[in-house]
Amino acid sequence: MDVLLASAFTVVYLLVTLRLCKGLRLTAKNLCLGGIMCAATLVLRTILITLPNGSHISLMAMLPLLLLSLVYDPRLAFVSGWITGVLACFLLAGWQPIHWAQFPMEHLICFSALGYAGLWGIDSKKKVMAGSALAIGLSVLSHILAGGVFFGQFAWEGYGPWAYSIIANLTGHGVEGLITWILIGFMPLKHMKKAIQRR
Repeated sequence: MDVLLASAFTVVYLLVTLRLCKGLRLTAKNLCLGGIMCAATLVLRTILITLPNGSHISLMAMLPLLLLSLVYDPRLAFVSGWITGVLACFLLAGWQPIHWAQFPMEHLICFSALGYAGLWGIDSKKKVMAGSALAIGLSVLSHILAGGVFFGQFAWEGYGPWAYSIIANLTGHGVEGLITWILIGFMPLKHMKKAIQRR
């Protein structure tokens, strides 16, 4: 049942996100921006703080794709997130899938979900914070689902796979997401958007 529910979430997510990408044109500018943000995400993901429970907090690796969505185009952030997820399998230590279904459930969602940050625009602080919360929440949820379904064998003694996954991912990716979310609230997004549009 756990696998079916997680799989259903993955399929619905991918179908909805693919539909939201409609109309995206991969211009030279889009390819350059997407490539830079993919690279920045992967580099930041290698700089880790290891917690006592074995979880990790990276150096704001969520930020590049969040910014791409908020100040440029959520559709480009979705596609860049998918590419980042594929590259992570080959370039990041410890990110190799242990099951074929883990790849779409975790790798294709955890990065591309950050594209949802700009879905409602940046007209107001409430929209920015709500969109960023949705994006970060979906990203962390993908890690929790993958952890509960595929990494139960790593659960601490006395913990079930879901309790282990929830605690491990909330203390790692969840804390990182919270710090990133707070940081987004202080960033001059409208000025950044104007600067990118002028180029």
